[in-house]
Amino acid sequence: MPRKSNTRAAQGSGTIRQRPDGLWEARFYVNGQRRSVYSSTQKEARQKLTAATSDADNGVYMQPSRLTLDAWAATWKSTYLTDVKPGTLHTYTYIMDKYLRPALGKMKLSSLTTPAIQAVYNRLLKDGLSPKYIRDIHGVLHRCLTDAVTVGYLRTNPADACKLPKKAPPQLSPFDEVQIGAFLEAIKGHRLEAVFYVALFTGMRQGEVLGLTWGAVDFTHGRITVDKQLQRARDGSGTYTLAAPKNSKPRHITPAPSVMAALKHERAMQAKNRLKAGQSWAGDMDLCFTDELGHCLNPHTVYLNFKAIAASIGAPAARFHDLRHSYAVLAIKSGDDILTVQRNLGHHSAAFTLDVYGFITEQMKQASAARMEAQIKALCQA
Repeated sequence: MPRKSNTRAAQGSGTIRQRPDGLWEARFYVNGQRRSVYSSTQKEARQKLTAATSDADNGVYMQPSRLTLDAWAATWKSTYLTDVKPGTLHTYTYIMDKYLRPALGKMKLSSLTTPAIQAVYNRLLKDGLSPKYIRDIHGVLHRCLTDAVTVGYLRTNPADACKLPKKAPPQLSPFDEVQIGAFLEAIKGHRLEAVFYVALFTGMRQGEVLGLTWGAVDFTHGRITVDKQLQRARDGSGTYTLAAPKNSKPRHITPAPSVMAALKHERAMQAKNRLKAGQSWAGDMDLCFTDELGHCLNPHTVYLNFKAIAASIGAPAARFHDLRHSYAVLAIKSGDDILTVQRNLGHHSAAFTLDVYGFITEQMKQASAARMEAQIKALCQA
């Protein structure tokens, strides 16, 4: 019995066949020259063929790029990422080199398909990467391929149709009132007391607290401008620099008077250290929180001190970032509206803040209902 051919006529002018390596190849002619497009499924090959022959008929056909993802990624990094922050560039480069280039780098841009990309995401998820990190990886590849579409190397972005894993709800572990009391007691007299106090009662991120400068503290009006964060330089020197905060958007917060009082005390202590250090003072960044010689505080050292204190109050799993969550919970419970909390935290929208801390408002609603029920019962018995 003769073997059935995998070559078949397709809609429009052209044919589709399955190659020995499993890929589906759609062949057609443009100006007397044979062209091919490739896909991992017959259906997608037919769709590509229909689009290509339509473009050929209309005189707008574009020859698929012969560039590999590896080659395009190098050009993309050097030419199209010049405006991103150093930290972002480092993250993009790491993700591309660690996860995307090993799996897809040798493929031509024109050969990249949605199923091929999806298979990489599925494998990484199976290997233990979190849904959030898979979405981060997708974000890098999607941006890379979008720029390839913009310059004409691709007709469409094959990452558009990928199905991404759902975001897992954030695991929050804010301190409760008892833990906050214990924490405040534990940090009394500690050399980093003011750092922890300001972080707890402003919701600032660790880098923002350590990057806070005196020029951003308005003692007259009781206001702080959060427009910087301390960040390790990416040149391998081990030094630290001041960079824009997350989302690159400065914000203004009006903290409790006790926070401003703690900063005034810190400024007085720093003035004493500066006088004692004399010409050895190295505080050229005008930072609020420094060591005895004016150097910036090492974030890792600050974190280790925090972990030791957290362990001493029975919360060994606590992270420095949980101080930020603790502030948000305290603010909402004290009556601050979501919009105010969102602006103080620097979230991009109030909806995001409500999504993260909505469980607190739900608890408050339930507590309110319980109080009302107690009132109703008391009135009925009167």
